[in-house]
Amino acid sequence: MRTTLIGHATLLVQSKGTTLISDPVLFQPHWEELNVHCPSIDLDRDKIPQIDILNISHRHQDHFDIRTLAHLARNTKILAPDVVVLAPQDEILLEVLKELEFKDVRVVADFETMEIKGLTLTPTPSLNEQDYFPEHGLLIHDGEVTVWNQVDTIVIPKIIQYIHQLYGQLDFAHVRYLPLLEGNFTFHKELELPFEEYNSFLMVAGALKPKFAVPGSAGFRYKDEFAFLNRYSFPTTQEQFLKDLADFSPEIQSSTYFPGDVAEITPEGVKILRQDSDFVSVHENDGHLAEFKPVLEVSPLKTLTTDAAEQEKEKQAVTEFIENKFVDLLIENENVQTWVEWKTVYQLEVFGENGSDIWSIDFGGEDAAIQKKSLGKINLYEGIGCSELYQLIEKKTSWDFVGVAAQYRTFKNIYRVEKGSAEQYTSDKRFPQPLTEIFSPDREMDREKYMKDVRRWKGKA
Repeated sequence: MRTTLIGHATLLVQSKGTTLISDPVLFQPHWEELNVHCPSIDLDRDKIPQIDILNISHRHQDHFDIRTLAHLARNTKILAPDVVVLAPQDEILLEVLKELEFKDVRVVADFETMEIKGLTLTPTPSLNEQDYFPEHGLLIHDGEVTVWNQVDTIVIPKIIQYIHQLYGQLDFAHVRYLPLLEGNFTFHKELELPFEEYNSFLMVAGALKPKFAVPGSAGFRYKDEFAFLNRYSFPTTQEQFLKDLADFSPEIQSSTYFPGDVAEITPEGVKILRQDSDFVSVHENDGHLAEFKPVLEVSPLKTLTTDAAEQEKEKQAVTEFIENKFVDLLIENENVQTWVEWKTVYQLEVFGENGSDIWSIDFGGEDAAIQKKSLGKINLYEGIGCSELYQLIEKKTSWDFVGVAAQYRTFKNIYRVEKGSAEQYTSDKRFPQPLTEIFSPDREMDREKYMKDVRRWKGKA
């Protein structure tokens, strides 16, 4: 069996005359056009071997790229006529595949083995509770060797035990190594290595004890005006993880694994063939651009709209919304009592190209009138680019872009003082934030995010 890393989580597997590709992302930029491959790659899409099986692990946009899927759906050179598509039981994901006119789509279930074109394929579960949609890893067995692609899945010892029951010691594993901090900067969360999560990656690899392991599923960075977020999002590297893994489980052979590297996997062992692919290679070793240094520069918020007339149009619409509709929507919200009980002084700051406008609401006052000024106290803050608030009002964007791009930033200092006492809000429950309450990140927003890309890319060269 041979596996080739194309980039990030895009993995090509070849064995017994069958080619499988998992989570293809073949264009840049991706994920709301915020991210590019890191290291950067040279990719000749026309040279990709014909694909017999297309596997999609889950619906995150760095694994489920609509532009790539639309390209593959109309490219009979890359996709075999009888290609089989494996997908989780995800209503929105399956709707997108149907809209893109994929034919043989098979919904997978965890640990439900399939025999397809000479390969034995077994999806493995994920216990990720952060998302409401399913995801899976994939065991690939060709009669001689077994490979596991963990992707982004979260597993527990029972899952590892069952993998061992099925195949004993695995020959090769793509294991998680990088706990991403996407959005932590935006939501004023900790900007340091989340040790418990990182330790769980070492424990999974140590419990799995494959013959050979490589770091998997994390090879991208933010581009251009969003590049400052690279300093805040990627708290470790392949090299650091492998050093730690060698100390944690010295018996596991391991290696870095970059785009264009090929792994030859046989019962006798694994060889990593550096840059051996004939269709993808590292263009530049630019990993230093994503070096974790969360004390460096922070780009200020500003509108992303560049046309002056459009800026004015958006500013007027946003001002009209804030001053004539915003308070009524907040009062109708089920969380209004929480803001009142905690005497919340709320500030909303909307950023244009050069400067910002501030509105405040004192929920602990006699009424919740909105005032276009600072009140000298902030319990709850939301700052947002004017272009993004306008797009939310018009239902043309989602929090996946607004939040991940740091076009929205927030913090809170929730407490209340009464005669003779002071109390801080310490509940584990998230304190409700007005913008995310009004523009709720629900399934319909999620669905429209993907269908917008379907309309953009379907049938286009």
